[in-house]
Amino acid sequence: MTTDLRYWLGFNLVTGIGPIRLRALLDTFGDLGTAWHASPAQLREAGLDRRSLDNLLQARATLSLDRELEKVQRAGVQLLTWDDEAYPRHLRNIYDPPPLLYVRGELRPEDEWAVALVGTRRATVYGKEATRQLAGGLARSGITIVSGLARGIDAQAHRSALDAGGRTIAVLGSSVDIIYPPEHRRLAEEIAQHGALISEYPLGTQPEASNFPPRNRIISGLSLGVVIVEAGVGSGALITADFAVEQGRDVFAVPGSIFQRSSEGCNQLIREGAIPVLSVSDILEELNLTMVEQQAEVRAAVPATEMEARLLSHLSSEPTHVDELCRSVNLPVAQISSTLALMELKGLVRQTGGMNYVLAREGGVEYSVD
Repeated sequence: MTTDLRYWLGFNLVTGIGPIRLRALLDTFGDLGTAWHASPAQLREAGLDRRSLDNLLQARATLSLDRELEKVQRAGVQLLTWDDEAYPRHLRNIYDPPPLLYVRGELRPEDEWAVALVGTRRATVYGKEATRQLAGGLARSGITIVSGLARGIDAQAHRSALDAGGRTIAVLGSSVDIIYPPEHRRLAEEIAQHGALISEYPLGTQPEASNFPPRNRIISGLSLGVVIVEAGVGSGALITADFAVEQGRDVFAVPGSIFQRSSEGCNQLIREGAIPVLSVSDILEELNLTMVEQQAEVRAAVPATEMEARLLSHLSSEPTHVDELCRSVNLPVAQISSTLALMELKGLVRQTGGMNYVLAREGGVEYSVD
């Protein structure tokens, strides 16, 4: 695994090779070790343009992958690739998931139940109080709070989750060893103790302006839904909302005064179809998260079964009748019904009426059965 990880790290250090090109290299060569050592002709045939190829050849000539990996390990940073079981499931399912995540802290299975809260850096008293109540209430309900560690709404979201005794994840526009803004270093350390700092950028990466829009896709990709608490029309939080829509996530917005510029973006989102948020329960009910703590307990106490995996493979966001499931898996209705009842308790499926079932969240639940 260490040998494979060196090549994931190596390609992550090459400018111009992102998720799409890396996937093409994997499809062509089968593994990144072979791709790293491939000839220029083979790499051109695999689809690398001249600039990306030149960058890769330069990296191969100058980098010591062993030293780069040692540097990451000395920094206390964990690396997660697409192939790792611990790689966040919801993020893996977006169009362009980061091939490599740098993690300070710890990602846990319960972080699957996550909601993002983002907003303007120039937060008003109203915006901060709304964030405090929403993030705190969600955290007390067992929901992990995701945000971007920025000034204003983001920092308030992280702080409120921590004050409520919950978990929170910060997605950075720099590397995890360079905290921006610098006054949030203490907050970042607390987040690493009670959640995780995450970045797709190599160690030593400064917070360049161009880094922040791409990181917003990770914020939404980690989450079941995105709440825009307070945002002007030009706010970067609206970029996160756009990514959420592309990824099939629910978008929520906190309404504000029609006379406040800081609320123009949220009010516009609501006019365009975002779900207005008046309380924590609006979010929990819309995302089917009202019993997260109980569902987590049931999942921990009752291990996954082969039957559950088979049923999940036949379910989607479209209602499927129990009789159709019986025909698909060729098992008695009593056995199917009892399994579905347990899966409801785990929060894996939801009954829509008339013995029809859907996945609790679109995209399904992926887990292995020992």
